Amino acid sequence: MIKIPEKIIFANLPTKIEKLERLSQKINGPNIYIKRDDQTGTEVSGNKIRKLEFSVKEALNQGCNVLITCGGIQSNHCRATAAVASRLGLKSVLVLNGDEETEVDGNLFIDKLLGAKIHFINSEQYNDDKIGIMEHIKSELEEQGCKPYIIPEGASNGIGSFGYYNAMEEIIVQEKEMGVQFDRIVLPVGSGGTHSGLLLASKTLKYTGDIYGINICDDAKHFINKIHKILNESMQYLDINLEISKGEINIIDGYVGRGYALSSPEELQFIHDFAQLEGIILDPVYTGKAMYGLVQEIKKGTFKDCRNILFIHTGGGFGLFPQKHLFKF
Repeated sequence: MIKIPEKIIFANLPTKIEKLERLSQKINGPNIYIKRDDQTGTEVSGNKIRKLEFSVKEALNQGCNVLITCGGIQSNHCRATAAVASRLGLKSVLVLNGDEETEVDGNLFIDKLLGAKIHFINSEQYNDDKIGIMEHIKSELEEQGCKPYIIPEGASNGIGSFGYYNAMEEIIVQEKEMGVQFDRIVLPVGSGGTHSGLLLASKTLKYTGDIYGINICDDAKHFINKIHKILNESMQYLDINLEISKGEINIIDGYVGRGYALSSPEELQFIHDFAQLEGIILDPVYTGKAMYGLVQEIKKGTFKDCRNILFIHTGGGFGLFPQKHLFKF
């Protein structure tokens, strides 16, 4: 029995798995199921809280009292971090890629409501030096007598990815309860930690289905390298000798569209149609792109050998509101 690190409990788990009856019938392919990780909570809703349960436990074990993290201006992860910090009586500092003059809406509104201290930086600063900026903030706080803990983008590192090691354990139990075996698990990939955790667990628990990520930014090579790095970090926490090659990391490229958090008319229409078809809301940054990509790949015949596919709904509902003006009704 492999012993993984300790966690603190915040998320409403296990999240349920539902069959997408009408979508499965409409595309006339494999049965598509969805794991509702959008329902992990309210303030902490989405996939990030699973990872934060492990990251924040490590922070508490180290006696830290300030959480520092970074993300886009509508980051689900930053919002969840701010919520966890408030629940625990900690302070949170968010380094956001965006303009301070941006309308306060969606996740940014929740960040402010939760009392997070926000540092706005531009895209060039974010891409080139977000880690250095967080380290500088950490040093300043230490001079003030605080004990800060840096959580990387998306809590996607060795400790954070155990959130989805747990999720895979959950899925295996649910398969037995439902009498269903998933040939593929498909998920959006934006920082790599969710994919890494699922893949590590699938190998150690000898899960027979394959994990496929659909990247919503950058490209497949970028995420294969990033996920491989996170896997190696995670294995340092475990007393095992396991090698997972880059060739075992499956990323389906081609659905980034206009770029990170930028939506095409086709993607927006798909989100609209999916909501009416299944009564489930996808977000424009992650799940909208990835579910759109999954459906296109099924139509292409990529998954013709599959009977059952599980899609991980990673949340992001708050991020839909700042883009409401893009939808045509």
